[in-house]
Amino acid sequence: MKLIVLGAGYATRLYPLTLNQPKPLLDVAGKPMLEHVLDNLTPIEEIDQVIVVTNAKFAGHFERWAEGYGARGRGLRVSVINDRSTDDSNKLGAIGDLNLVLQQAEIDDDVIVVAGDNLFSERLGAFGDFCREKAAPVLAVYDVGDLEAIKKYNSIEVDGEGRITFFEEKPADPRSTLTGIALYYYPRSALPLIRQYIEEGNNPDQPGRLVQWLYPRTPFYTWRVPGIWYDVGSKETLEEANRIFSRPGVGGAPAPGKESEG
Repeated sequence: MKLIVLGAGYATRLYPLTLNQPKPLLDVAGKPMLEHVLDNLTPIEEIDQVIVVTNAKFAGHFERWAEGYGARGRGLRVSVINDRSTDDSNKLGAIGDLNLVLQQAEIDDDVIVVAGDNLFSERLGAFGDFCREKAAPVLAVYDVGDLEAIKKYNSIEVDGEGRITFFEEKPADPRSTLTGIALYYYPRSALPLIRQYIEEGNNPDQPGRLVQWLYPRTPFYTWRVPGIWYDVGSKETLEEANRIFSRPGVGGAPAPGKESEG
């Protein structure tokens, strides 16, 4: 299984912090945001390679980070793919980047896709167990508890088995507080559908649009993220993330009397 990390954004809302540093490599509670992401997903034993897709501006940053990450003996093979974009005007978009990785790395395997700025307070090994059981596309979901907040994300409804029955990206009139987040599982059998989505000329940005297109075509299940999920989008939310993830026992921070796991 391959883990694909989406890291090609320019994070202009975080300027000047992200003028010369990609958002996933900004420090949160003592280590790069991306390392929090990997620490929580690597309990999924099937993952044998991590591929970070980024842009021409930040490819060198991720390559240097990957070299250091490997040197620390983390046990995971990490590679970086440069989508050659230089700014928001010529970016490929998240789905375009995913399709690029599938083609360039010649992936013929199950994949987990995650945004490099998603922070989780708990290990996500159970996500891998659920995906293995379903052997179908899976979307991680989180209840934000606020219909107004949902308008920034997406609105989703599921049946008794957790299968998506309704999905709308950035809804004007959301019907539930459950939202899909940028953590996805696509089995090998679903990869041709991703290629079809791009070839048909659909919107290559906002990975939720791929979910919206896919769920009427193939069973698409959901998995509820445990604990806290945090989406870092501004200086204020970055500061808040630093406070939250510095707490003992949150997101891999050592609990009292325990050593850090990573």
